[in-house]
Amino acid sequence: MKRLMMASICLLAACTPEEARQQAATQATADASPVERGRYLVSTSGCHDCHTPKTFGPQGLGLDSSRLLSGHPASEPIPPLPPRGLVGPQGWGAVGNNHFTAWFGPWGVSYAANLTPDSTGLESWTDSLFIATMRTGRHMGNGRPILPPMPWFNLAGMTDEDLRAMFAYLQSIPRITNRVPAPQPPGS
Repeated sequence: MKRLMMASICLLAACTPEEARQQAATQATADASPVERGRYLVSTSGCHDCHTPKTFGPQGLGLDSSRLLSGHPASEPIPPLPPRGLVGPQGWGAVGNNHFTAWFGPWGVSYAANLTPDSTGLESWTDSLFIATMRTGRHMGNGRPILPPMPWFNLAGMTDEDLRAMFAYLQSIPRITNRVPAPQPPGS
């Protein structure tokens, strides 16, 4: 019924087909359970880009479905850091490892966190801590700064309801034990 109402409103407002599709998708995800809405938001917000290790295949990089959202694989060392001068004002802004789970830049080396509900991930977190982290750009809302390339400032613009849905989804996925290394400061 809600979709029919949205379609009717769109017809009256002379929406383009793309606007009508977007409104229908927005309504469909709004009607979904928090976990399903969270799955949609995590999938469309690029979380897998850094928080899921990759596999190499004939089509190039793909998501390693056995390690979804488990962060940088702690058992895999990062490659040697780039030579001095490669990253900086006259060079590259940042470089990532082959999984895109570890990044090197002027801030040092950052590792994508384990977002699964394991003790090495988000098990002890609450939705309030998750929201505070996304709003402040600080670990657990008041800890160390979240380092690039994590786009927390984009997620900060989401509603509390959307962030709660993302957290609900993250709490529903399989636990993966993976203690991600602590960030390395510049020059270490």
